[in-house]
Amino acid sequence: MVTTDQVREELKQVFDPEIPVNIVDLGLIIDIGLEGPKCKVTMTLTSQACPEAKTIPDVVMRRCNGLDGIDETDVEIVWEPQWSPQMISPEGRAILGIEEE
Repeated sequence: MVTTDQVREELKQVFDPEIPVNIVDLGLIIDIGLEGPKCKVTMTLTSQACPEAKTIPDVVMRRCNGLDGIDETDVEIVWEPQWSPQMISPEGRAILGIEEE
């Protein structure tokens, strides 16, 4: 059975093409839910005008569905909480050269 940690690791392979940080470390993944072979990813984007608003969720769905044990993935885009740079992980901050607050 797939774990949320395995899904999170898989999603670290997905990048916003404009930012050299994966979507997990960028803070875009809000929640990962697993129920049998179904996965639900709740995520946000850096802005509502994100040019990759259709592409990134499709890639998320394909990556999750590629894991053994997941047959179906629902990706929900939410705008609350609104993304902010404070959501970037320490690893992402290091890549971007952002000082810890």
